[in-house]
Amino acid sequence: MVKLLSIGGSDASGGAGIEADLKTFQEYGAFGVATLTAIVTMDPSRNWSHRVHSLEEDCVRDQLETAFAGVGVSAVKSGMLASVHAIECVAEYLERFAVAAYVFDPVMVCKGSGDALHRELNELMIQKLLPRATVVTPNLFETAQIAGISVPRTVDEMKEGARLIHERGASHVFVKGGGRLPGCKHALDVFYDGKTFHLVEDELVQSGWNHGAGCTVSAAITAGLGRGLTAYDAILSAKRFVTTGLRHGFQVNQWVGTGNLSKWRDRFH
Repeated sequence: MVKLLSIGGSDASGGAGIEADLKTFQEYGAFGVATLTAIVTMDPSRNWSHRVHSLEEDCVRDQLETAFAGVGVSAVKSGMLASVHAIECVAEYLERFAVAAYVFDPVMVCKGSGDALHRELNELMIQKLLPRATVVTPNLFETAQIAGISVPRTVDEMKEGARLIHERGASHVFVKGGGRLPGCKHALDVFYDGKTFHLVEDELVQSGWNHGAGCTVSAAITAGLGRGLTAYDAILSAKRFVTTGLRHGFQVNQWVGTGNLSKWRDRFH
């Protein structure tokens, strides 16, 4: 059985974060292990505003010790790392256990809170984790932050962002554009392996029920790598997986909806 680790925030509403990752691992036929760095809650009395509750260093470290030393995992993904100690602990364990497949989802904004994470946290993530990444999966805002450019608005600007991020140490870069580029009629992303750019396109699902899509795609890439796929093939599989889920997405409540990941269920079983 392939064993995979997700490190990040727990989403109390169930659609994103650790919850989305573990569902994704299950759909790929893998055994999912989790390390929580924070818990994100939503307030229905305040228009679903979010609050991030970071966990203490000892709690994060004990979970990592359980996952790495106790369970043993073949691939790792990190998402929300909302504290200095979380970032440093993750970097320490990635080095200590010589993780071969690591997907770095550089979460820099908590949707619903309206706030970017502190700049010093972003810089520390880039310094400590980016050079260890087999694949890094920034969205357009995160691409701008890591590459030091304006938020990309064209495919060429996405490519330039990917190139600059690769220069900072990541082995492979997957810039998630989705349907955010002006005039874009497809869900379009850019993959760069240091030599070749690949456009990764699929149907643009516009239902609006897309909470957790970014978490899900990085978790699916992790699952693909853990199953032995190349980075590019893992990304192609992840793209299809997420699109299938979004196509069958559903409304959770009056504020949010999410993809139905079970629609991929028969793919690996």
